[in-house]
Amino acid sequence: MADGSMTGVISLKGKVSDEEWKARVDLAALYRLVALHGWDDMIYTHISARIPGPEHHFLINPYGMFFDEITASSLVKIDLEGNALQETPYFINPAGFTIHSAVHAAREDAMFVMHLHTDQGVAVAAQKDGLLPISQNSLAVLGGLAYHDYEGIALNLDERERLVADLGDKSLMLLRNHGTLAVGPTAAACWTSMFFLERACKQQVMALSAGRDGVLIAPEAAQTVVRGQTAGGIGMTGALGWAGCLRQLDRNLPGYDA
Repeated sequence: MADGSMTGVISLKGKVSDEEWKARVDLAALYRLVALHGWDDMIYTHISARIPGPEHHFLINPYGMFFDEITASSLVKIDLEGNALQETPYFINPAGFTIHSAVHAAREDAMFVMHLHTDQGVAVAAQKDGLLPISQNSLAVLGGLAYHDYEGIALNLDERERLVADLGDKSLMLLRNHGTLAVGPTAAACWTSMFFLERACKQQVMALSAGRDGVLIAPEAAQTVVRGQTAGGIGMTGALGWAGCLRQLDRNLPGYDA
C-alpha cells in the first residue's frame, strides 16, 4: 500500500492557483477512492478533472502510476490536444486522452470524468439488455444512463464525436463490452453517480447468477416514482457523503493531498 510519498514528485502546493490545487486534491482523492474500493485496473483506466477557467486544461493520471500512489502533485496537466502543460517526468495514456478530452470539450458541466473497467461494470456492459430495473440502485441511475457501442481500444480520435453524441446530456454511460463512465460538476457528484452505478451492476450480476427467469423486474409504477425522485441526478446528493469519503482516505490511504 502506498504511504502517500512519491519519490521524484515535487509538491505543487502554493505553485499553482488555488482553483487548480483544489481540482488536483479532489481528483487525487477520486483515484485513491477507486483503489480503496478495488475498482482500479492496475494502470489502465482514467479519471480526469477540468481546471476551472476559460482554458480547456485538464488533469489526468500519469501513465504507469497505480491509483493508490497518485497524489495531487503527480497529476499531469494537459490541453485538449494532449500536450503536457507542466514539467513532468510522466506521460499520459492516449486511450484515456481520447475519451476524456471528448467529454471535457463537449460538456461544460463535466468538470470530472471517471472511467472504470470493474468486473461487474464490464459484465453488465456486455449483457444484451444492459442495466435492468431490478434494484433500487439501478432505478436511481437508469434515468441518467446512456450507452456507447464498442469500437475497439479508444485510440481513434474519430470515435470522440460518436461517444459524445451517445452520452448526450446524461451523467452516466455503459461503454459496451468495455466498462462504465461517469461525469459530474464536482468530484463528489461524479463519485456518487459512479458508486450507485457500480453497486447496481454488482447487484445485477449477483441476481442473474440464479438465472434470468427468476429475476424480479421492479413494477412500472415504482420505476416511474423513482425516476421522478431522482430527476435531478443521483450525484447531486454526493456532497453529503464526500467529507466522510475524505476521512476514510485519511484513515486508509493518506497522502493523496500532497
